[in-house]
Amino acid sequence: MPDTTRPTDGIAVSVQGVHKHFGDLVAVKDLDIDIKAGEFFSMLGPSGSGKTTVLRMIAGFEEPSAGRILLHGKDVTSAAPFDREVNTVFQDYALFPHLSIAENVAYGLKVRGVDKAERKRLVGEALEQVQLAHVAERRPSQLSGGQRQRIALARALILRPKVLLLDEPLGALDKQLREQMQFELKQIQREVGITFVFVTHDQEEALTLSDRVAVFNGGKIEQVGSPREVYEFPQTEFVARFLGITNLLSGEQAQRLLGTSDAHSVRPERVTLTDPSAPLEAGLVAIPGRVVETVYAGAHTRYLVEAEDGTRFISEKQNTQLPRATPSISRGDAVSLRFLADHAVTVPSAASATSGAAA
Repeated sequence: MPDTTRPTDGIAVSVQGVHKHFGDLVAVKDLDIDIKAGEFFSMLGPSGSGKTTVLRMIAGFEEPSAGRILLHGKDVTSAAPFDREVNTVFQDYALFPHLSIAENVAYGLKVRGVDKAERKRLVGEALEQVQLAHVAERRPSQLSGGQRQRIALARALILRPKVLLLDEPLGALDKQLREQMQFELKQIQREVGITFVFVTHDQEEALTLSDRVAVFNGGKIEQVGSPREVYEFPQTEFVARFLGITNLLSGEQAQRLLGTSDAHSVRPERVTLTDPSAPLEAGLVAIPGRVVETVYAGAHTRYLVEAEDGTRFISEKQNTQLPRATPSISRGDAVSLRFLADHAVTVPSAASATSGAAA
């Protein structure tokens, strides 16, 4: 049942006890989220995890099977999309190909009956905001993917929604442009101060953009927190594995190395590789092994190491030194994996984690 006692002051979106099924398929299960006014909130998860369904229910394109949705304290569970103070930006931009850029941005204002002079002023401001005033008379087909995405954003923001919903808006862009747009999107959000609710399956994107992240899995939220909280202190094995790469220890292996059989997550950047004969400093855990693969990725190098018991670990080293002709660690080298015991973070719900598995 929805919690009617929850305070709504300062809350832009309140999803209370929401359940959604399509026939026999349960897409969302008893979901509760409060999204603060003015924050950049991301819903992160794999395909089919329920995040897009939740976004569509907030937008009004789908109605919950149970529960309710409030926007700034107003129950809009059954309200039509045009009766909600929200707007949506889609991955495919949804621009009208036969209209100019200025006409596309002005479309919502025209529907609302805003007079021509005011429309022109507001369109000019919106295009200046996304740094595209010079393309006002062009058609969408004449713009790059990044430019079209910014126009879609301008068209949504010009209506001054209290909440902007973004459904994988950067998904169609190449990596370099996507990363550039991430910075621009975050800057625009800070400037306009509107609540952004962002759906993505890209972990790095969610960590880069968000004030808080909700990690979805199987129609439920596994964890909500700041990017640092969900990455550094995962509350389930799924979160530990989905948010980047991790090494999971549990059972007898964790007992031997850490003094407890609880499951633990150790991020690759916390694991260093040293000469097996090097003295062991206090507080360090050491695991002998052999390098089975190296991956050079420019800013960092990743090493896959097989321990003596056959389990595999990943270590990641930032390439901060001047490049050398020959790497200092190569495939086949005997090494000692070392990490501070304090860097092995307990994963409360991951008691069944596979010992030493690298995600």
